[in-house]
Amino acid sequence: MTARRTFQTLTADLGLGAPPPPGWHSLTDLPLLILVGVTGVGKSTLLAELAQQAPPHRVLPDRRDLTDQLIIPLMQAAAGLPPGPVTDRGQRFALTRRYREQYTGGMAHALTYLWAAPVTDAAFWLFDGLRGENEVTHAAAALPRACFVMLDAPDRVRVQRLLGRGDAFDRIAAAAQSATPPPDTAAIRSFNDLGIPDAAAVFGPADEQAMLGWLADGSVSPADLRAKLQIVVEERRSYDPAATYAALRAHAPARTLYLDTVAHAPAAIASQVLAWLPAQLTR
Repeated sequence: MTARRTFQTLTADLGLGAPPPPGWHSLTDLPLLILVGVTGVGKSTLLAELAQQAPPHRVLPDRRDLTDQLIIPLMQAAAGLPPGPVTDRGQRFALTRRYREQYTGGMAHALTYLWAAPVTDAAFWLFDGLRGENEVTHAAAALPRACFVMLDAPDRVRVQRLLGRGDAFDRIAAAAQSATPPPDTAAIRSFNDLGIPDAAAVFGPADEQAMLGWLADGSVSPADLRAKLQIVVEERRSYDPAATYAALRAHAPARTLYLDTVAHAPAAIASQVLAWLPAQLTR
């Protein structure tokens, strides 16, 4: 990646390319706290808690920003596509999947090409975040001073959180088989009726009926439920949380903390992270 780009700053203290300014350090040499988890597991909530409670630290641009600045432009150029923002989650998944096919480490691979300005007021750099087995495996080897906090939540909870957070980024183009508007609520008895039969491969019958119950009681519209289910289903095609955690346990067991964000309140999760951090950051 660096061979294709001269050095440029992404933020005041972060850059990409070569050669870096004198005194700047590769992220591969710096202490990092990396949050790991798929959409809706609570990474943003933890970030907000850490901003209030953690010792001084610097925050890297998040996964979305780095994807916009690094990965998508590279893949658009490789495919002969015009450069420009990509807001649809499905299109973004396709472009990042191509990057992962070319660079096995995915986002972790991209991190190794970043340079940070020298700072004296930060104990560590914080990144949100990595997702898949391939990414954490690459990061465990290529970022030896990184430690990992993996956040997890059941897929049904993730859908519920997506429905409640109102993030404009949480949209995805309808797949071909579900391009027509969802039917009236009264006619929906299954994911197939909702226009997303693939969801049955991710969610069990109990989850399916529970989520369809949200339609019945009027708390969710068919269009909103279908959109959020599509995000989770599409993401699960690329990322398996169980395999990701297994990779962390295999390659960085002493540098990994696993937390269930349903079992613990946000403040308690932040407290557990902070209680665990000092020993990890001084390794």
